[in-house]
Amino acid sequence: MALQTVLIANRGEIALRVMRTAHRLGLRTVAVFTELDADAPHVRAADEAVQVPSYLDVEAVVSAALATGADVVHPGYGFLSERSTFAAALAEAGVALAGPSAAVMELMGRKDAAREVAVEAGVPVVPTGEHADFPVLVKAAAGGGGKGMRVVRSAAEMDDAVAAARREAAAAFGDDTMLVEKYVESGRHVEVQVMADAHGTVLHLGERDCSAQRRHQKVLEESPAPTVDDATRARLHGAAVALARQVGYTGAGTVEFLLDNATGEFYFLEMNTRLQVEHPVTEAVTGLDLVELQLLVADGRPLPITQDDVRTEGHAIEARVYAEDAFGGFLPQAGTTSIVRWPSTARVDHALGANQVVSTAYDPMLGKVVAHGPDREAARRALVRALDDTAILGLTTNAGFLRALVASEAFRQNRIDTAWLDRVDLDVEVPRPDDALPRQLCAWVSAMIAASDTGHAFAADGFRLGAPPAPTLVELDREVVVDRAAGTVDGVPVRELAAADHVLEAVVDGRRVRAVVNVQADVVEVAWQGHRFTFTRPDRLAGTVQVGDGSITAPMPGTVLDVRVAVGDSVAEGDVLGVLEAMKMELSLTAPFAGTLTTVEATTGGQVPLGAVLFVVEPESDAGQEQSA
Repeated sequence: MALQTVLIANRGEIALRVMRTAHRLGLRTVAVFTELDADAPHVRAADEAVQVPSYLDVEAVVSAALATGADVVHPGYGFLSERSTFAAALAEAGVALAGPSAAVMELMGRKDAAREVAVEAGVPVVPTGEHADFPVLVKAAAGGGGKGMRVVRSAAEMDDAVAAARREAAAAFGDDTMLVEKYVESGRHVEVQVMADAHGTVLHLGERDCSAQRRHQKVLEESPAPTVDDATRARLHGAAVALARQVGYTGAGTVEFLLDNATGEFYFLEMNTRLQVEHPVTEAVTGLDLVELQLLVADGRPLPITQDDVRTEGHAIEARVYAEDAFGGFLPQAGTTSIVRWPSTARVDHALGANQVVSTAYDPMLGKVVAHGPDREAARRALVRALDDTAILGLTTNAGFLRALVASEAFRQNRIDTAWLDRVDLDVEVPRPDDALPRQLCAWVSAMIAASDTGHAFAADGFRLGAPPAPTLVELDREVVVDRAAGTVDGVPVRELAAADHVLEAVVDGRRVRAVVNVQADVVEVAWQGHRFTFTRPDRLAGTVQVGDGSITAPMPGTVLDVRVAVGDSVAEGDVLGVLEAMKMELSLTAPFAGTLTTVEATTGGQVPLGAVLFVVEPESDAGQEQSA
């Protein structure tokens, strides 16, 4: 390979993933980083690193490539990966891009222009405009990733939906142009991975099913698509190759389709002109390294494989781990990790470790857990086991929800379509795990530590108590009686098998369990089946300020987009007081009852932490009593 140095214009797990291939190929790696990321894992892993004002600063990133002698820039996904201005700037500077040309990126990056290319290539597209009756999908013509997208079911909803979608699109892409098209009520999201070189070769590397989505954000992805028959699969592959060939594509790209469950027809949605988040499942079933192929194409070399060389073996499923409270309305989370344990039985692409700050400044995805097996059911079971072994403490993630979703009958039976997570009662289909067993584990460990006078019972040296102490009263969210001599927690039999390095293995009421437990002064955390449970000690709550019923607090850390009230305003129950945004999610903050605003702490554009009091509404009855007095 003529290339010697690659600059990765990204951060987090994708930057580390690109570096792994680059180092394997003997390439020198250069990272870019912002002030916030000065000590980030991708910075430490690179051979050289350059600070930039922002990951979106085209001039700064191009200058970093020139200053470090980079032959090629790999953009990963997100940030500048689909910015045609970035591709053009690199071309002008004489630096190769691991991606298509600026012209192709510009053309396929806009959904309206991409539709025209699809039509020219003979690829079916979704009906739009006057041909689409309600419900319709309003979506940004520029960009993707679920931003600037709303489902509209009636004319009365249209204005508000378009306004919100335009706001998101303008903020994310600098372009608020909207498309309106038919909304398929029950469909599957199937996408085809393509790879093309500059010598006329265009290949498909199979397809992926990404139907498990929430608010158009992918949650689980798998390959091959489990519900597609061979005839439809051949048509999908052919359409994707035809589209890529029509536009003169080079590099790795993904052609996304919507498969209508009612008719069996599929429609072109968009083309992503970059590497996808879910590319590991394609790598797992094909045995190919997509980043290596990208770098070969960027080096001007022909692809070293033909279509006949592409083989699919087994099945792979990927779960995206996000900093969000999936069992609490999917609200974004932020904080500092305490303990982080990733599974060793599956592929994990991540950049998250212990004592690491997770902020709302970047995308909430923390990592990806990928399981591969000889068939779908084997891969599914392997992913459940891997998520069982995923423990992230210090902040809440969706790992437990992912475990429950993958273990659900709906996923096992392929009943999840693109709207399923938004349509069904998740408390029934993917219920929150019960906290009884985690409480018992936390109480057992707390009693162990309380009885010890030689140090922390979960120290890494494998310390174990020599003799069981007398019964101990443990205060978690309630009082729990632990009798280690009798081997019970509130009367439930517990037999400890091993306790070291924060890992407890025990038999609880005849059930063997393994969990990661972290006992701290004011809170006890446990990760069990991927989910983080926290139990606060009641005696630590004395003197805390209780928020009144009229206080509206920030349910997530984020940015205040809009403030619609002022002190003294009268509001009705349900009136929108302001809008909060974080990690691709907008949330309207509403009045809990009719009354008068006595406090407005929110300011448009301001950053707020989780739990901050933003508004206080005084009930009408209280206000009336004061006036009469």
